[in-house]
Amino acid sequence: MKIYMIAGEPSGDLLGQGLIRAIRARAPDVELLGVGGEAMRGENFDSLFPMNEISLMGVLPVLANLRNLLKRIDQTARAVIAARPDALILIDSPDFTHRVAKRVRRVLPDLKIVNYVGPTVWAWRPGRAKKMRAYVDLILAIFPFEPEAHLRLDGPRCLYIGHPVIERAAQLRGDDETKKLGPVLVLPGSRASVVQRMGAPFGEAIARLDAEHPGLEYILPTATSVLEQVRAMTAGWPVKPRVVVDDAEKYAAFRSARAALAASGTVALELAMSRTPAIVAYRIPRIEEFFARRLIQVNMVSLPNLIIGEKAYPEYLQDEANGALLAARLAEIIEDSPERRRQLAALSLLRERIAIAEGQKPSEKAAEAICELIGAN
Repeated sequence: MKIYMIAGEPSGDLLGQGLIRAIRARAPDVELLGVGGEAMRGENFDSLFPMNEISLMGVLPVLANLRNLLKRIDQTARAVIAARPDALILIDSPDFTHRVAKRVRRVLPDLKIVNYVGPTVWAWRPGRAKKMRAYVDLILAIFPFEPEAHLRLDGPRCLYIGHPVIERAAQLRGDDETKKLGPVLVLPGSRASVVQRMGAPFGEAIARLDAEHPGLEYILPTATSVLEQVRAMTAGWPVKPRVVVDDAEKYAAFRSARAALAASGTVALELAMSRTPAIVAYRIPRIEEFFARRLIQVNMVSLPNLIIGEKAYPEYLQDEANGALLAARLAEIIEDSPERRRQLAALSLLRERIAIAEGQKPSEKAAEAICELIGAN
Protein backbone atom coordinates (compact mmCIF):
# COMPACT_ATOMS: atom_id res chain seq x y z
CA MET A 1 0.00 0.00 0.00
CA LYS A 2 1.28 3.46 -0.95
CA ILE A 3 -0.21 6.67 0.46
CA TYR A 4 0.72 10.25 -0.41
CA MET A 5 0.14 12.84 2.34
CA ILE A 6 0.33 16.63 2.10
CA ALA A 7 0.35 18.90 5.17
CA GLY A 8 0.93 22.63 4.89
CA GLU A 9 1.01 24.11 8.38
CA PRO A 10 2.01 23.21 11.98
CA SER A 11 -1.44 21.97 13.06
CA GLY A 12 -1.67 19.81 9.95
CA ASP A 13 1.83 18.50 10.62
CA LEU A 14 0.67 17.23 14.03
CA LEU A 15 -2.39 15.63 12.44
CA GLY A 16 -0.13 13.98 9.91
CA GLN A 17 2.12 12.63 12.65
CA GLY A 18 -0.81 10.95 14.41
CA LEU A 19 -2.15 9.61 11.12
CA ILE A 20 1.23 8.14 10.15
CA ARG A 21 1.38 6.24 13.43
CA ALA A 22 -2.18 4.98 13.11
CA ILE A 23 -1.78 3.86 9.48
CA ARG A 24 1.45 2.05 10.24
CA ALA A 25 -0.21 0.30 13.17
CA ARG A 26 -2.77 -1.11 10.70
CA ALA A 27 -0.38 -1.65 7.79
CA PRO A 28 3.28 -1.84 8.89
CA ASP A 29 4.56 -2.20 5.31
CA VAL A 30 2.80 0.90 4.00
CA GLU A 31 4.88 3.32 1.93
CA LEU A 32 4.25 6.94 2.96
CA LEU A 33 5.32 9.85 0.76
CA GLY A 34 4.58 13.54 0.60
CA VAL A 35 5.02 16.91 2.27
CA GLY A 36 5.19 17.46 6.01
CA GLY A 37 6.92 19.30 8.79
CA GLU A 38 9.03 18.51 11.82
CA ALA A 39 6.46 16.24 13.50
CA MET A 40 5.90 14.10 10.41
CA ARG A 41 9.62 13.93 9.64
CA GLY A 42 10.11 12.62 13.16
CA GLU A 43 8.09 9.57 12.08
CA ASN A 44 10.63 8.60 9.41
CA PHE A 45 8.74 10.55 6.76
CA ASP A 46 10.75 12.33 4.07
CA SER A 47 9.25 15.63 2.94
CA LEU A 48 9.44 16.61 -0.72
CA PHE A 49 10.49 20.11 0.38
CA PRO A 50 10.46 22.11 3.67
CA MET A 51 6.85 22.56 4.76
CA ASN A 52 7.45 26.08 6.05
CA GLU A 53 7.69 27.27 2.42
CA ILE A 54 3.93 26.80 2.09
CA SER A 55 2.92 27.49 5.70
CA LEU A 56 1.57 30.94 4.92
CA MET A 57 -1.58 32.61 6.21
CA GLY A 58 -3.25 35.71 4.88
CA VAL A 59 -3.43 37.48 1.53
CA LEU A 60 -0.23 39.51 1.80
CA PRO A 61 2.16 36.66 2.76
CA VAL A 62 0.69 34.50 -0.01
CA LEU A 63 1.09 37.25 -2.63
CA ALA A 64 4.67 37.90 -1.54
CA ASN A 65 5.53 34.21 -2.03
CA LEU A 66 3.21 33.44 -4.95
CA ARG A 67 5.87 32.41 -7.45
CA ASN A 68 7.38 29.82 -5.12
CA LEU A 69 3.93 28.57 -4.08
CA LEU A 70 2.94 27.96 -7.70
CA LYS A 71 6.21 26.13 -8.28
CA ARG A 72 5.61 23.91 -5.23
CA ILE A 73 2.01 23.16 -6.30
CA ASP A 74 3.26 22.01 -9.69
CA GLN A 75 6.13 20.02 -8.15
CA THR A 76 3.81 18.29 -5.67
CA ALA A 77 1.18 17.40 -8.27
CA ARG A 78 3.86 15.92 -10.53
CA ALA A 79 5.27 13.92 -7.61
CA VAL A 80 1.86 12.46 -6.74
CA ILE A 81 1.20 11.50 -10.36
CA ALA A 82 4.63 9.88 -10.66
CA ALA A 83 4.13 7.94 -7.42
CA ARG A 84 0.73 6.48 -8.45
CA PRO A 85 -0.35 6.02 -4.81
CA ASP A 86 -3.42 4.17 -3.56
CA ALA A 87 -4.67 7.33 -1.87
CA LEU A 88 -3.88 11.03 -1.62
CA ILE A 89 -4.49 12.59 1.80
CA LEU A 90 -4.93 16.36 1.91
CA ILE A 91 -4.36 17.63 5.45
CA ASP A 92 -5.96 21.06 5.88
CA SER A 93 -4.26 23.99 3.99
CA PRO A 94 -6.90 23.96 1.22
CA ASP A 95 -5.40 26.84 -0.75
CA PHE A 96 -2.41 24.60 -1.46
CA THR A 97 -3.63 21.01 -1.13
CA HIS A 98 -6.82 21.43 -3.16
CA ARG A 99 -4.95 22.95 -6.08
CA VAL A 100 -2.71 19.91 -6.08
CA ALA A 101 -5.73 17.58 -5.87
CA LYS A 102 -7.47 19.16 -8.86
CA ARG A 103 -4.40 18.65 -11.05
CA VAL A 104 -3.92 15.09 -9.87
CA ARG A 105 -7.58 14.16 -10.42
CA ARG A 106 -7.37 15.18 -14.08
CA VAL A 107 -4.53 12.71 -14.66
CA LEU A 108 -5.51 10.00 -12.13
CA PRO A 109 -9.34 10.03 -12.13
CA ASP A 110 -9.63 6.81 -10.11
CA LEU A 111 -7.24 7.83 -7.31
CA LYS A 112 -8.96 8.02 -3.92
CA ILE A 113 -8.58 11.52 -2.48
CA VAL A 114 -9.30 12.16 1.19
CA ASN A 115 -9.49 15.59 2.81
CA TYR A 116 -8.45 15.36 6.47
CA VAL A 117 -9.85 18.62 7.92
CA GLY A 118 -11.83 20.18 5.12
CA PRO A 119 -12.18 23.90 4.39
CA THR A 120 -14.57 25.86 6.58
CA VAL A 121 -17.45 25.93 4.10
CA TRP A 122 -19.83 26.32 7.06
CA ALA A 123 -18.19 29.67 7.89
CA TRP A 124 -17.54 31.24 4.52
CA ARG A 125 -17.71 30.52 0.76
CA PRO A 126 -20.24 27.68 1.14
CA GLY A 127 -20.22 27.10 -2.62
CA ARG A 128 -16.87 25.33 -2.23
CA ALA A 129 -18.61 22.30 -0.73
CA LYS A 130 -20.36 21.26 -3.94
CA LYS A 131 -17.27 21.99 -6.07
CA MET A 132 -15.19 19.65 -3.90
CA ARG A 133 -17.24 16.67 -5.04
CA ALA A 134 -15.30 16.75 -8.33
CA TYR A 135 -11.99 15.92 -6.69
CA VAL A 136 -12.58 14.76 -3.08
CA ASP A 137 -14.01 11.33 -2.26
CA LEU A 138 -14.19 11.66 1.53
CA ILE A 139 -13.86 14.39 4.13
CA LEU A 140 -12.61 13.41 7.58
CA ALA A 141 -14.18 16.09 9.80
CA ILE A 142 -12.89 17.18 13.20
CA PHE A 143 -15.97 19.19 14.19
CA PRO A 144 -19.25 17.41 14.99
CA PHE A 145 -21.43 19.83 13.01
CA GLU A 146 -19.56 19.36 9.70
CA PRO A 147 -21.29 16.23 8.29
CA GLU A 148 -24.66 18.00 8.48
CA ALA A 149 -23.19 21.11 6.87
CA HIS A 150 -21.79 19.17 3.90
CA LEU A 151 -25.05 17.28 3.49
CA ARG A 152 -26.94 20.56 3.41
CA LEU A 153 -24.46 22.15 0.99
CA ASP A 154 -24.29 19.10 -1.31
CA GLY A 155 -20.63 18.50 -0.52
CA PRO A 156 -18.61 15.25 -0.56
CA ARG A 157 -19.26 12.38 1.85
CA CYS A 158 -18.22 13.61 5.29
CA LEU A 159 -17.37 11.53 8.37
CA TYR A 160 -16.86 12.98 11.85
CA ILE A 161 -13.84 11.27 13.41
CA GLY A 162 -13.33 13.52 16.44
CA HIS A 163 -10.97 16.39 17.07
CA PRO A 164 -7.31 15.41 17.65
CA VAL A 165 -7.28 17.33 20.91
CA ILE A 166 -9.32 14.42 22.34
CA GLU A 167 -6.15 12.32 22.23
CA ARG A 168 -4.35 14.86 24.43
CA ALA A 169 -7.17 15.37 26.92
CA ALA A 170 -5.49 13.49 29.77
CA GLN A 171 -2.25 15.43 29.26
CA LEU A 172 -4.07 18.76 29.25
CA ARG A 173 -6.65 18.42 32.01
CA GLY A 174 -5.79 19.90 35.40
CA ASP A 175 -7.59 20.21 38.72
CA ASP A 176 -9.88 23.27 38.92
CA GLU A 177 -8.89 24.12 42.49
CA THR A 178 -5.15 23.73 41.94
CA LYS A 179 -5.31 25.84 38.79
CA LYS A 180 -6.58 28.85 40.76
CA LEU A 181 -3.01 29.49 41.95
CA GLY A 182 -1.16 28.59 38.74
CA PRO A 183 0.57 30.69 36.07
CA VAL A 184 -0.97 32.85 33.36
CA LEU A 185 -0.33 31.48 29.87
CA VAL A 186 0.55 33.82 27.02
CA LEU A 187 -0.13 32.26 23.60
CA PRO A 188 0.52 34.65 20.69
CA GLY A 189 0.25 31.97 17.96
CA SER A 190 2.32 29.35 16.16
CA ARG A 191 2.75 31.15 12.82
CA ALA A 192 5.32 33.88 12.32
CA SER A 193 2.80 36.36 10.88
CA VAL A 194 0.36 35.85 13.78
CA VAL A 195 3.10 36.16 16.39
CA GLN A 196 4.19 39.40 14.75
CA ARG A 197 0.68 40.88 14.88
CA MET A 198 -0.19 39.73 18.40
CA GLY A 199 3.16 40.34 20.07
CA ALA A 200 2.76 44.03 20.91
CA PRO A 201 -0.77 43.90 22.39
CA PHE A 202 0.02 40.72 24.34
CA GLY A 203 3.22 42.20 25.75
CA GLU A 204 1.38 45.35 26.80
CA ALA A 205 -1.48 43.35 28.29
CA ILE A 206 0.68 41.31 30.68
CA ALA A 207 2.68 44.40 31.62
CA ARG A 208 -0.54 46.19 32.61
CA LEU A 209 -1.85 43.11 34.41
CA ASP A 210 1.40 42.67 36.32
CA ALA A 211 1.36 46.31 37.42
CA GLU A 212 -2.08 45.82 38.98
CA HIS A 213 -1.50 42.24 40.19
CA PRO A 214 2.21 41.81 40.97
CA GLY A 215 3.64 38.38 41.68
CA LEU A 216 1.93 36.42 38.90
CA GLU A 217 3.94 33.87 36.91
CA TYR A 218 3.76 34.04 33.11
CA ILE A 219 4.56 31.15 30.78
CA LEU A 220 4.68 31.30 26.99
CA PRO A 221 4.51 27.83 25.36
CA THR A 222 5.59 28.04 21.73
CA ALA A 223 6.60 26.01 18.67
CA THR A 224 10.19 25.47 17.59
CA SER A 225 9.37 27.04 14.21
CA VAL A 226 8.88 30.48 15.83
CA LEU A 227 11.05 30.05 18.92
CA GLU A 228 13.74 32.54 17.92
CA GLN A 229 11.13 35.08 16.86
CA VAL A 230 9.34 34.70 20.20
CA ARG A 231 12.59 35.08 22.15
CA ALA A 232 13.51 38.23 20.27
CA MET A 233 10.01 39.63 20.75
CA THR A 234 9.75 38.94 24.48
CA ALA A 235 13.22 40.38 25.09
CA GLY A 236 11.63 43.77 24.56
CA TRP A 237 8.61 43.18 26.80
CA PRO A 238 8.54 44.94 30.20
CA VAL A 239 7.36 41.66 31.78
CA LYS A 240 9.15 38.63 30.37
CA PRO A 241 7.32 35.29 30.46
CA ARG A 242 9.15 31.99 30.73
CA VAL A 243 9.30 30.57 27.22
CA VAL A 244 8.88 26.78 26.95
CA VAL A 245 9.01 24.60 23.86
CA ASP A 246 9.30 21.08 25.27
CA ASP A 247 6.00 19.17 24.99
CA ALA A 248 6.13 17.91 28.57
CA GLU A 249 6.61 21.45 29.88
CA LYS A 250 3.81 22.77 27.66
CA TYR A 251 1.34 20.16 28.87
CA ALA A 252 2.35 20.82 32.47
CA ALA A 253 1.72 24.53 31.93
CA PHE A 254 -1.77 23.86 30.55
CA ARG A 255 -2.63 21.57 33.47
CA SER A 256 -1.60 24.16 36.04
CA ALA A 257 -2.63 27.44 34.35
CA ARG A 258 -5.08 29.71 36.17
CA ALA A 259 -5.86 31.75 33.03
CA ALA A 260 -4.62 32.43 29.51
CA LEU A 261 -4.39 35.11 26.85
CA ALA A 262 -4.49 33.37 23.47
CA ALA A 263 -4.52 34.10 19.77
CA SER A 264 -7.50 32.42 18.12
CA GLY A 265 -6.65 28.95 16.81
CA THR A 266 -6.33 25.32 17.86
CA VAL A 267 -4.70 26.41 21.10
CA ALA A 268 -8.06 27.79 22.29
CA LEU A 269 -9.50 24.30 22.07
CA GLU A 270 -6.54 22.92 24.05
CA LEU A 271 -7.21 25.54 26.71
CA ALA A 272 -10.87 24.54 26.78
CA MET A 273 -9.97 20.87 27.23
CA SER A 274 -7.66 21.83 30.08
CA ARG A 275 -10.50 23.90 31.62
CA THR A 276 -8.43 27.06 31.62
CA PRO A 277 -10.39 30.34 31.63
CA ALA A 278 -9.12 32.49 28.78
CA ILE A 279 -9.38 35.62 26.69
CA VAL A 280 -9.13 35.10 22.92
CA ALA A 281 -7.81 37.82 20.65
CA TYR A 282 -6.91 38.12 16.99
CA ARG A 283 -5.81 40.64 14.41
CA ILE A 284 -5.62 40.37 10.64
CA PRO A 285 -4.34 42.94 8.10
CA ARG A 286 -6.84 45.64 7.17
CA ILE A 287 -7.18 44.45 3.59
CA GLU A 288 -8.14 40.97 4.83
CA GLU A 289 -10.59 42.48 7.32
CA PHE A 290 -12.39 44.22 4.43
CA PHE A 291 -13.09 40.88 2.73
CA ALA A 292 -13.65 38.91 5.94
CA ARG A 293 -16.49 41.15 7.09
CA ARG A 294 -18.30 40.53 3.82
CA LEU A 295 -17.66 36.81 3.47
CA ILE A 296 -17.65 35.20 6.91
CA GLN A 297 -21.05 33.80 7.89
CA VAL A 298 -20.48 32.99 11.57
CA ASN A 299 -20.51 35.40 14.51
CA MET A 300 -17.75 33.65 16.48
CA VAL A 301 -14.16 32.74 15.62
CA SER A 302 -12.89 30.70 18.56
CA LEU A 303 -13.14 26.91 18.09
CA PRO A 304 -14.57 26.13 21.56
CA ASN A 305 -17.25 28.77 21.03
CA LEU A 306 -18.19 27.37 17.62
CA ILE A 307 -18.48 23.84 18.99
CA ILE A 308 -20.39 24.78 22.15
CA GLY A 309 -22.59 27.28 20.33
CA GLU A 310 -21.99 30.19 22.69
CA LYS A 311 -19.16 32.55 23.60
CA ALA A 312 -17.57 30.59 26.41
CA TYR A 313 -14.40 32.56 25.73
CA PRO A 314 -14.71 36.32 25.13
CA GLU A 315 -13.34 37.29 21.72
CA TYR A 316 -11.53 40.56 21.00
CA LEU A 317 -10.74 41.23 17.35
CA GLN A 318 -8.84 43.89 15.46
CA ASP A 319 -8.78 47.23 17.37
CA GLU A 320 -10.39 45.61 20.41
CA ALA A 321 -7.34 43.36 20.70
CA ASN A 322 -5.36 46.05 22.50
CA GLY A 323 -3.25 45.83 25.63
CA ALA A 324 -5.49 47.90 27.88
CA LEU A 325 -8.70 46.00 27.13
CA LEU A 326 -7.05 42.57 27.19
CA ALA A 327 -5.43 43.31 30.55
CA ALA A 328 -8.75 44.43 32.02
CA ARG A 329 -10.51 41.26 30.82
CA LEU A 330 -7.68 39.05 32.08
CA ALA A 331 -7.96 40.64 35.50
CA GLU A 332 -11.56 39.40 35.67
CA ILE A 333 -10.60 35.73 35.38
CA ILE A 334 -7.32 35.34 37.30
CA GLU A 335 -9.25 35.14 40.56
CA ASP A 336 -12.52 33.44 41.48
CA SER A 337 -15.22 35.64 39.94
CA PRO A 338 -18.61 35.42 38.21
CA GLU A 339 -16.89 35.60 34.81
CA ARG A 340 -14.45 32.82 35.68
CA ARG A 341 -17.31 30.62 36.92
CA ARG A 342 -19.36 31.43 33.80
CA GLN A 343 -16.55 30.29 31.54
CA LEU A 344 -15.96 27.05 33.45
CA ALA A 345 -19.66 26.21 33.33
CA ALA A 346 -19.75 26.74 29.56
CA LEU A 347 -16.60 24.67 29.04
CA SER A 348 -18.28 21.73 30.79
CA LEU A 349 -20.38 21.27 27.63
CA LEU A 350 -17.37 20.80 25.38
CA ARG A 351 -16.48 17.19 26.11
CA GLU A 352 -19.93 15.82 25.32
CA ARG A 353 -20.10 17.87 22.10
CA ILE A 354 -16.86 16.47 20.66
CA ALA A 355 -17.09 12.96 22.15
CA ILE A 356 -16.53 9.85 20.04
CA ALA A 357 -16.84 6.17 20.97
CA GLU A 358 -15.12 5.20 24.21
CA GLY A 359 -11.55 4.02 23.68
CA GLN A 360 -11.26 5.30 20.11
CA LYS A 361 -8.77 7.90 18.92
CA PRO A 362 -9.47 10.31 16.06
CA SER A 363 -6.23 9.32 14.31
CA GLU A 364 -7.22 5.66 14.48
CA LYS A 365 -10.69 6.41 13.11
CA ALA A 366 -9.05 8.39 10.30
CA ALA A 367 -6.70 5.52 9.45
CA GLU A 368 -9.60 3.06 9.52
CA ALA A 369 -11.67 5.20 7.14
CA ILE A 370 -8.77 5.61 4.72
CA CYS A 371 -7.98 1.92 4.66
CA GLU A 372 -11.66 1.06 4.12
CA LEU A 373 -11.87 3.54 1.25
CA ILE A 374 -8.98 1.95 -0.64
CA GLY A 375 -9.95 -1.60 0.29
CA ALA A 376 -6.92 -2.24 2.46
CA ASN A 377 -8.67 -3.65 5.55
